[in-house]
Amino acid sequence: MKAPRPVWPSSLRSRLFLILLAGLLTAQLLSFAIMNVERDQTARTVMLTTLQRDVAVAVALLDRLPAAERPDWLPLLDRPTYRFVLGPGSPGSAALSSRLTMIADEIRAALEPRFLVRFDAVPGTPERLQGHVALGDGAALTIAVEPALRPVASWLPVALAVQVLVLIGCAWIAVRLVVRPLTRFARTADTLEPGRPATPFAETGPDEVARAARALNAMQERVSRHLDERVRILAAISHDLQTPITRMRLRVETGTEGAEQDRLLADLEAIEALVREGIDYARSVHGAVEPPTRLDLRAFVESIIFDYQDTGRDVAVSALPEVTVTTRPQALRRILTNLIDNAIRYAGRAELALRVADGRISIAVRDRGPGIPADQLDAVLLPFVRLEASRSRETGGTGLGLAIAEQLTSAIGGRLTLRNRAGGGLEAAVTLS
Repeated sequence: MKAPRPVWPSSLRSRLFLILLAGLLTAQLLSFAIMNVERDQTARTVMLTTLQRDVAVAVALLDRLPAAERPDWLPLLDRPTYRFVLGPGSPGSAALSSRLTMIADEIRAALEPRFLVRFDAVPGTPERLQGHVALGDGAALTIAVEPALRPVASWLPVALAVQVLVLIGCAWIAVRLVVRPLTRFARTADTLEPGRPATPFAETGPDEVARAARALNAMQERVSRHLDERVRILAAISHDLQTPITRMRLRVETGTEGAEQDRLLADLEAIEALVREGIDYARSVHGAVEPPTRLDLRAFVESIIFDYQDTGRDVAVSALPEVTVTTRPQALRRILTNLIDNAIRYAGRAELALRVADGRISIAVRDRGPGIPADQLDAVLLPFVRLEASRSRETGGTGLGLAIAEQLTSAIGGRLTLRNRAGGGLEAAVTLS
């Protein structure tokens, strides 16, 4: 059963955008509602004031006109919300709503006491009001009122749509300005790896961003200086150990022959191998010093395989397409020889495969050895990490072979990944972009 998808978006960009947009749209809707209420109140006030003045003038005018001329004047006195009708008008009800009562009070204030007015409501929608007046000669005059607001202008919806689009655009620009430095921070942090030159973060933009950029650049420099210092210490110790080890070997070799001498020589060989690997690991951190060159990768891999086959070791290839790449050949050779040596040491045989997919080149070194526990696949890439079950020092491992390969792979801009093969064995893949 699939877990329900979260309604709230996961990215900070989307969350900020939705929050800003919701706030701006809410403010816009409240402003529109307030404007609409104020417009209704203003229109009502203007209508009542105009109604009071115009009705008084119109009724006084019709009262003074001869009865025969009154019909000709009626069209001139009509207004959008009320008109005058000679006669008793339509049948109505005496019950008035609060709105009609307010209008009736305004008309009554304008005409009384000179003209007495009787009001009733005409049933139907919209609601209408009738005021019945008797003129001086006894003629009946009806004031038919149909309250209505002025229609909304045709351009108003377009203006509101433009406002919404402007709000969306401003919210998106604001979110982008806020999130973009975080994206650049993450991208810069992702490229921070030992052996690679640190990419400085541009110390521009708002004060907060510039300050954070300076802090990130300072952190990168401290980390790089710390790692470089540790590697230099390792290289110095490994180098200085070579002289006393050589003197010890000479003394042992000139000593009494026997089983004890053989054990001492074996121990010295193991120490020498560890010292050499330490120096190689220190040098691998600076693998990017070698200038990159354009390389025929097929011929390059074939030359490595032939070198192993000439010495009688079982190294084969399963896929070797034509491909060229710009890389550092000495570093790549050391990477592949380390991986091949590991495969031969623990499985007796190595198989290479060269693949090209999605613009990336992958060189895989496979074996059918004991493999590596899944929870240790990342740990074995660290220096001096050995697995006691199969890759211990007794089998020839110093714990630096894979660490050197991983370090050099990072230095040439690639990536080393390990995975266990189906049916047993290990695959070490070097991916070059």
